[in-house]
Amino acid sequence: MTDEDDWPYETTFYAEPEWDRVEEHVQHWSPAEPPSADRVAQALHDTFGFSAFRGVQDRVVDRVLHGRSTLAVMPTGAGKSLTYQLPAVLLPGTCVVVSPLIALMHDQLRSATANGIRAATLTSADDNRAETMAALRAGELDLLYVAPERASQPYFRDLLSQARIALFAIDEAHCVSEWGHDFRPDYRLLRPLLDTFPQVPRLALTATADHHTRADILAQLGIDEDGLIVAGFDRPNIRYAIRPRDNALRQLKTLLEENPGPGIIYAPTRARVEQLAESLARATGRRVLPYHAGLAQEVRARNQTAFVASEDMVMVATVAFGMGIDKPDVRFVAHAGVPKSIEGYYQETGRAGRDGDPSVAVMFWGADDFARARMRLSEIEPHRQASERTRLDALAALVETGECRRAVLLRHFGEDPPAACGNCDNCLEPVGLIAVTDLARKLLSAVYRTGQSFGLGHLEKVLAGVSDDRVLQRGHDQLSVFGILTEDEKPLLKPLARALQARGSLVPTEHGGLALGGDARAILKGETEVTIAVPPKRDPRGRKGRGTTGGANPVGDPLFEALRDLRRQLAQDAGVPPYVVFHDATLREIAAARPATLAALGEIPGIGARKLQAYGDAFLAVVRQF
Repeated sequence: MTDEDDWPYETTFYAEPEWDRVEEHVQHWSPAEPPSADRVAQALHDTFGFSAFRGVQDRVVDRVLHGRSTLAVMPTGAGKSLTYQLPAVLLPGTCVVVSPLIALMHDQLRSATANGIRAATLTSADDNRAETMAALRAGELDLLYVAPERASQPYFRDLLSQARIALFAIDEAHCVSEWGHDFRPDYRLLRPLLDTFPQVPRLALTATADHHTRADILAQLGIDEDGLIVAGFDRPNIRYAIRPRDNALRQLKTLLEENPGPGIIYAPTRARVEQLAESLARATGRRVLPYHAGLAQEVRARNQTAFVASEDMVMVATVAFGMGIDKPDVRFVAHAGVPKSIEGYYQETGRAGRDGDPSVAVMFWGADDFARARMRLSEIEPHRQASERTRLDALAALVETGECRRAVLLRHFGEDPPAACGNCDNCLEPVGLIAVTDLARKLLSAVYRTGQSFGLGHLEKVLAGVSDDRVLQRGHDQLSVFGILTEDEKPLLKPLARALQARGSLVPTEHGGLALGGDARAILKGETEVTIAVPPKRDPRGRKGRGTTGGANPVGDPLFEALRDLRRQLAQDAGVPPYVVFHDATLREIAAARPATLAALGEIPGIGARKLQAYGDAFLAVVRQF
């Protein structure tokens, strides 16, 4: 749900806002003195319950506290929100957070409020907007979340001119770039707002931006190149697996059986979403709900609320679902078809394991996925076709590789990773790489000699020397390619055809046939080699180890389960998702340490002063029972 409704209080401002009049009223506050390192460390512990920063958080926070604009590229789960929430607590004034979705804003609002941060949202879904604006003017807000559609309006700038603004945080900043995978035009209208408050630093945050997109974000938001901080893209707790799709329902059913925690399944169409949700719910007995833009808004909201609060539910969705989800305990993300790009794949799989616990990302793909994707390339603006084709080729390379999946993924984003990660399907179950250049030339020759209008089934019969009526009627038994397959080559033909379609060497015709495309002629001329990855044979009974490792309670500790029950009850009483109370990792720490006092409990990571006061006695009472 985006925030595209008209501003409901515009009559309280100028009837026809003008730039010079807005700028006349901007209060130019003197920059605040950066807080000391001791004060920063104390606020980090008291507010968030952490004794130290993670990754590049300290570098980003330090720049913000010293008034320097920054673009931070940090992987999902690396703690991006802390890099503006902590300065919002420390700096005088309000941090304005531009966020793309109402659901995401409300999710982050719950978490911030639970940590004792004075936060509010200003969206069309809020009925307390007048109260929020009054609190902003009075300096009573640390954080104000707003959508780009609202932030780009002159009357919103006029509202901000009546308050002290400490920081502009632009979340999901890749949306500002036409080169990004999730472009939102309203993000490109933010620059006038930022320039109206030149003394206020800007913090742009994203998990997904290649080199070209980063440069565009810096330019569009007016951030100097020396303000770029790239934390890296690796998510080591996610196990990547990519498999050919042969029976999606059966494959997804197995995945759900192996992974009892919350999960997201992405499907390519609304009809497929509803079909899979219904079939999986019936086949597994799990609670499985659909989500797509065609559902009534109240149904989408209800399903999303149920998913966020659940500890075991599965959501089947189109890509309309996910950016607005700040749920840390998603244990698996599955794709029932290929995503739109490798950036989209990274973004979507990144919704798994935000809490740092082991999670899995599985893609089930078919050659027809790539065929449709390549056909869609002709429908986009000509100036973007080359970059989109490059993204699709990168995704095809990831799908077909016999190398470490993580290494291929990270190299796409400009990193230099180790050759093996030990936590993807190709590392855990090494595939065989087979040179099939000769077979590829046979298949492509058959496509060409039969007129580039027949599907794989007919081509397979011609190459195998099957003289059925259709082959005989068209005289294809007289072609030089008739019957030239060897017995060893026959089982490789389908995986080869799938690989050639993924890389674009074979493309679909209007009537379902196959035609030459891409580098097909280079392959036929012997100028390009072709290899395919052949995965090891799977024992259908040998499922052990293919789900998430670790899990919520890996050692079966009854204290952990009792703490989880308490968390569930407290969350229901407060009307918030369980993870807003504490993450599973925090509960495991409590179960392991068995603290006897509030002071000892407060030393456990993830327990800040506000949560210690609110929940400490209740959790200590459970610990004492064990």
